[in-house]
Amino acid sequence: MNDFNELINSETPTLVDFFATWCGPCKMQAPILEEVKKRVGDKAHIIKVDIDQNQALAAKYNVRSVPTLIMFKNGMAIWREVGVQSAETLIAKIEDHQYTKSDEE
Repeated sequence: MNDFNELINSETPTLVDFFATWCGPCKMQAPILEEVKKRVGDKAHIIKVDIDQNQALAAKYNVRSVPTLIMFKNGMAIWREVGVQSAETLIAKIEDHQYTKSDEE
């Protein structure tokens, strides 16, 4: 849990995939996230959170459906989407949030 908090409070965008092992769409999302991880490298952290193993965390972020993807930066949820997302969509969102006005000041 400390690692999770450390990552989401980072300057680097952190994309969190809230998933379940029994979820069909989650299984479709997994290889897409692997592709995104390869393509963005250290521009973002990408982590997976099993909602069955981390029920309190899922509840804290109001995860009601899986997959739910939430991007955090500096401790703030800056983007959220439910359902399978394409690699292009995820990469675009990471690049959108990699640099913000606060980064430029």
